[in-house]
Amino acid sequence: MSLTRREFYKLALGSAVGLAVLKTSTPAYAQALSAKTSLKHGAGQQGETESGLPPVGSASSIEDFDYQIKYQRAFEAVLWNMPAVAIYSFRRAAFENLGLKDNDIIAYSKPATAHLEAITANSTTPYITAFTDLQKGPVVLEVPASGADGSLYGQIVDAWQFTIADVGPAGLDKGKGGKFLLTPPGYSDAIPAGYIHVPSPNFRVAFAFRSVQAPGKTTEDAYHYSKRLRMYYLSEAQNPPKQRFVDPGTNRYPTLPYYDERHFDDLHAVASIEPVREQDKVMMGMLAFLGIERGKPFTPDEKTKKAMRQAAIDAWFYMQYWYDNFPKEKLYWADRHYASLLQTDSNKKFTFIYEDRIDLINRAAEYFWCTYMPKVLSDQPATQYLMSLADSEGKLLEAGQLYKLTIPAKMPVKQFWALTVYNRDTMSFIYSDSGRTTLSSYDLDGMTKNADGGVTLYVGPKAPAGLESNWIPTSGKRPLPAMRFYGPTDELNHKSFKLADFERV
Repeated sequence: MSLTRREFYKLALGSAVGLAVLKTSTPAYAQALSAKTSLKHGAGQQGETESGLPPVGSASSIEDFDYQIKYQRAFEAVLWNMPAVAIYSFRRAAFENLGLKDNDIIAYSKPATAHLEAITANSTTPYITAFTDLQKGPVVLEVPASGADGSLYGQIVDAWQFTIADVGPAGLDKGKGGKFLLTPPGYSDAIPAGYIHVPSPNFRVAFAFRSVQAPGKTTEDAYHYSKRLRMYYLSEAQNPPKQRFVDPGTNRYPTLPYYDERHFDDLHAVASIEPVREQDKVMMGMLAFLGIERGKPFTPDEKTKKAMRQAAIDAWFYMQYWYDNFPKEKLYWADRHYASLLQTDSNKKFTFIYEDRIDLINRAAEYFWCTYMPKVLSDQPATQYLMSLADSEGKLLEAGQLYKLTIPAKMPVKQFWALTVYNRDTMSFIYSDSGRTTLSSYDLDGMTKNADGGVTLYVGPKAPAGLESNWIPTSGKRPLPAMRFYGPTDELNHKSFKLADFERV
């Protein structure tokens, strides 16, 4: 087919079919039309229809529609799948880096160090976590009762990281322990007597618990207590296999999500396996345009990889921008610059699913800086985490600067308080020469105290002279300090107590 440029435009503008044909037969002209041409005629002009056309003079801002659509769908997909990819990253890293298999249990013998590369993890109580796949059948999780030897508390989550069971004194077992039976989607067999049934809407399930040392006990005691856990398939219940425990110690456990094209490999690992919920069908249709479909392999071409890579990068920058402009109405105290780590939806849950919509932005933001939330946030939570987003003058905390925070002698806690400092860019621990990530009330005896019995803590690249014991290093990273209140009292829950803001030194 041979046409002059004028003939091409005339045919293309006059016929959608002609445009479609000519795009395949004369791609150079089609590209010029979509990217460079401005309309000489517009909607509402004499001789034109009232609508159905853009205004006169309109031109496309897009030079490559195929790339642009892939980019847009990839960007929205990163926000949409933030909870799912964040929890899958834990599973992937456990299998690839620690050599775990389904039903093996990670049990830290000591509080985590910066080598646990995880979103806002704690470093005061040892973690326990495991993964399973219900495609192979129901799974039994045996949890010991809370008592004089110790206590476990935490969450069992589905593939979307939505809690399907709280465990521990405030959980389904009420601290009495027992055998939790995790069943896959559509499971209809009778549930054997003596089990706490937890139906899962997804196949891949994970849990994360903390082992809390009982009065008079040590961290080592808490570790041994956690090893009373058992996890196996129901089909093995008559003769359960020996439980395998893995202590990562100071081995790197890189659980953070990828923010490049690898993000979509993890997304495919979830979306190609798990059942599709009704509210996610539109997004699944969009993912198909990227080559992500349930039950199909993922082999994106170079243009798709480029679009996905840039979309993941931009989504990371967008989340940073969102937190730099944190909504003031969500601050814990109106005249301070702290936000609760646990930002719920209006139903006090963490699904952000409503009758008429899914709140993708607020859901993405919550799962960008937090993992393993409870099913419902009570008015009197067992722990409260307040994240410092700015200093006393309202300025964002900066890398390379020294800050101080004065802690009063009497804090509103029944158990203890702990200040942990994270890398604001990753929401994870900061590597440093000292290895210190946290200072807590357990460390008071070694700190320099103020005259009133309180302490002043310092956060920055270098400790003030003589105050190294009161200092948490930032190693040149932008800090995200988190004050944890374990067993918060009514003073904190009712907000009659206010913590001072960080001050720039």
